[in-house]
Amino acid sequence: MKNQISKAVISRLPRYYRYLRELIDQGVERISSEELSRLMKATASQIRQDLNHFGGFGQQGYGYNVKSLYKEIGNILGVEQAHNIIVLGAGNLGRALVKYNGFSQHGFNFCSLFDVDEALCGKSVNGIGIRPINEVDDYVRSHEIDIAALTIPMDKAREMSTLLYDAGIRYFWNFTNIDLQLPDDAIVKDVHLLDSLLELSYRICNAK
Repeated sequence: MKNQISKAVISRLPRYYRYLRELIDQGVERISSEELSRLMKATASQIRQDLNHFGGFGQQGYGYNVKSLYKEIGNILGVEQAHNIIVLGAGNLGRALVKYNGFSQHGFNFCSLFDVDEALCGKSVNGIGIRPINEVDDYVRSHEIDIAALTIPMDKAREMSTLLYDAGIRYFWNFTNIDLQLPDDAIVKDVHLLDSLLELSYRICNAK
């Protein structure tokens, strides 16, 4: 069944999780799909359809128990499992990722940073060591790494992602603004920061 769930549904699950956490912090105990739809800016029908992929969780006339639904979606997202991450690129963005402690609260463990700058190697960021980039292949093969975060220059991204794929990594968090060329069983989550700004630019220019 998991393979039949669309990317659109999967992409909405973290938003459900985030909004439910906010409701818990506000002391809300239960919520209807209609109330949740107003928060999510989605239709109540869409929310019910999304959640029905995983069992529904609601009760007619009652709605959803917020804490229970939060836990169920967390289980679906795998937040109770540990996911080990390496970061290629120890520049400003790479360092910012490992400095943010919110990731570890959801099971994401940064294991190592890698960089071409020898002056950085041997130093650490938030307790995470920086290693030479030429050690990444051996490191991946000798450690259980789930995700590679790429914050390296675009001209190196495809080469390094192929190396990492050959070493066994199948999940990539790509900040490089270039589309990786990997086999179909590789899962790539692109984070195109410039795309987001250009979309805002469009909205600014067309607001009048």
